[in-house]
Amino acid sequence: METGRVNPGTIRKLWPSEARKFRDHLLRLDAASRHMRFAHAVSDSFIEKYAHDIGDVGNVVYGLFDGDEVRAAAELKTIGSVWGLDAEAAFSVEQPLQEHGIGTELMGRVIRAARNRGVRNLRLVCLADNAKMRSIAKHYDADLRFEYGEIVGEIVPRSPNYFSLLAEAVDDRFGFMMAVLDLQSRIVKTNTDLRRRDVI
Repeated sequence: METGRVNPGTIRKLWPSEARKFRDHLLRLDAASRHMRFAHAVSDSFIEKYAHDIGDVGNVVYGLFDGDEVRAAAELKTIGSVWGLDAEAAFSVEQPLQEHGIGTELMGRVIRAARNRGVRNLRLVCLADNAKMRSIAKHYDADLRFEYGEIVGEIVPRSPNYFSLLAEAVDDRFGFMMAVLDLQSRIVKTNTDLRRRDVI
């Protein structure tokens, strides 16, 4: 159950160059959250490989940024090699930020992204005891059913229109600008550290 909304930062799309931030977020998940996200225990090396692939065609990842760190993420993945009618969504929120509506807000971005890519069937698969995911799915009127110990939710996004496409384009422009500024700040910090090291 949500206990009130908090938003410590900015939600925006992650770019391939930010795979390390996504990886660090997944590695910070506590054991229970990691199990809920992947539906089974996964190793750190698995997460390293998984996060590295966010730039693949057919992947869209949104992150909640707190400063320069990702604290929650939502993923949209096509089912197949290219965007088609079917896709799936997944979420991960670090424990201190859970039950504050962040997953629900991220889900809204994923549904819009799916809509704009012509997806007609968006699937969410979670363990039967993942009450948080079930709550998010119900919020967006997902059709839920039980399959082999898991809950499968299906959402039918509306067709894209000018406003949904424009909203994502504006968000992408802002997100790209923020990613560039973050990269510049890291370059400046690295150069400053190197100069200090040379002085010493």
